[in-house]
Amino acid sequence: MTWLSEFLWQGTAGGLRQVLIMNKLQCLQFLQDHHVEMNVLEHPAVFNMDEMYALHMPGGEQVAKNLFLRDDKKRNFYLVTVPGGRRVDMKQLRHSIGSRPLSFAPESDLERLLGLKEGSVTPLGLLNDREHRVRFYLDASFQNEWIGVHPMENTATVFLQADALFHLLQECGCPAEWLYFLPGISAETGFYASRA
Repeated sequence: MTWLSEFLWQGTAGGLRQVLIMNKLQCLQFLQDHHVEMNVLEHPAVFNMDEMYALHMPGGEQVAKNLFLRDDKKRNFYLVTVPGGRRVDMKQLRHSIGSRPLSFAPESDLERLLGLKEGSVTPLGLLNDREHRVRFYLDASFQNEWIGVHPMENTATVFLQADALFHLLQECGCPAEWLYFLPGISAETGFYASRA
């Protein structure tokens, strides 16, 4: 696989093993090689949604917020992608996806599992998850819409069809599900999960 070049070493019971990770340019090339229609906007590094909105870039309302989470046993990991302005009730989310209590995973897990740095969390990082340890949940309000996510680094945003992103990740073996809203529950925080 020519689009991989950077190496990350992980300790295992049998010693060190080599894990390849994709960088920004390789990620964009991968999307292009897979005929994904996209627009890329370069920008200064951003570390949260407030900084993202302060850029006033075109399509800013399509930019996603990404939550990298783990359960209280530190065994199961989740990437939850929602619209930038959406608040997520962690307790409701936990029940929706059938997990144990959730908290934000530390940067060490983000780097180990997805090859990403803090501030660069993106569904595209799942392309680096060769063991498919991270479950992906994408807010269904993105269906048939464009979504803006970082291409492995927080110095650019790539806009692409959310359905194309979802199906590409599934084709790469990522366990992915759409998140739908519960009827009668606040659209701000009420979810249930559904396989697609």
